[in-house]
Amino acid sequence: MAHRKTVHVRRVYEAPAQTDGTRVLVDRIWPRGMTKEQAHLDEWCKQVAPSTELRKWYSHDPDRFAEFSRRYRSELKDPEHVDALAHLHDLAQDRPLTLLTATKHPEISEAEVLAELLRG
Repeated sequence: MAHRKTVHVRRVYEAPAQTDGTRVLVDRIWPRGMTKEQAHLDEWCKQVAPSTELRKWYSHDPDRFAEFSRRYRSELKDPEHVDALAHLHDLAQDRPLTLLTATKHPEISEAEVLAELLRG
């Protein structure tokens, strides 16, 4: 039976938790008003973020999340995303991984799509 990876999704504005493990920001744009010290990041993996075009089309509209998820998963197969996604898989291998995003609704964000892929 395959080991199910522990992957959390949280807002970067929340205080770090002891259970976070490796903390990786997966947004393309740096979070407004946040310093590097406040973010408590291990990495910023903006290479895995959705394209600007997809991000703007989606605009975090809950009604578009299913289609956003489908389009984003398709983008993740592009060569510029493959290495970044593989890196996140590697990070999640041995310890918990927390994917961070600045969005107000992380449950309908690219971080959630990534977490589902990584857990699978």
